[in-house]
Amino acid sequence: MAVNRGAALSALDVMRDAPVIPVIVLDDVAHAVPLARALVAGGIRMLEVTLRTPEALDCIRAIASDVPDAVPGAGTVRNAADAHAAIKAGARFAVSPGYTRSVGETCREAGLPLLPGVATGSEVMAALDGGYKELKFFPAVQAGGLAMLKAFAGPFHDVRFCPTGGIHAGNAPEFLALPNVACVGGSWIAPPELVRAGRWDEITRLASEAAALRRG
Repeated sequence: MAVNRGAALSALDVMRDAPVIPVIVLDDVAHAVPLARALVAGGIRMLEVTLRTPEALDCIRAIASDVPDAVPGAGTVRNAADAHAAIKAGARFAVSPGYTRSVGETCREAGLPLLPGVATGSEVMAALDGGYKELKFFPAVQAGGLAMLKAFAGPFHDVRFCPTGGIHAGNAPEFLALPNVACVGGSWIAPPELVRAGRWDEITRLASEAAALRRG
């Protein structure tokens, strides 16, 4: 189903669209559109293109222009300048490895849904203080994994998480079974070796399997 580009999008919309948000690293703009089409064909539309390469913004721009069924987002947003650049490139949402007031305020003022990264109770409280209740738990496995998310459920009962970092096809179902987990983030759906080889059918298969995962 095509995404209405004029429709307002919330962070919860991003998290609920599919069980998995792919974490994508692209260093060749030529791969952006076929990759996005392959993921959409498998049922994954929310695409986090990380700002880890010089080509990332051009990749977001290409997806936004040529793949209307995809919803491109910018990952690794670390400051206000990153957020502004992502918006200019056509990003519909942002994901950050941590939370700062500057990033939070910039995204809110621009109407850009943000999933800020947190790893501790204090960081969750800082994000809540900034008005954010949909958060990226990062790095998920290294920061305590399932046990930490279960511990968060008590004091932060109104927060929904997207665990990212160390998540793969084998452990994703355990995370998705938790009631405070709305989705997970992972790179296994679009591994660099398959992207470089142009194995789009294989990526569509991985996306289809991810889209079929059940949430708690």
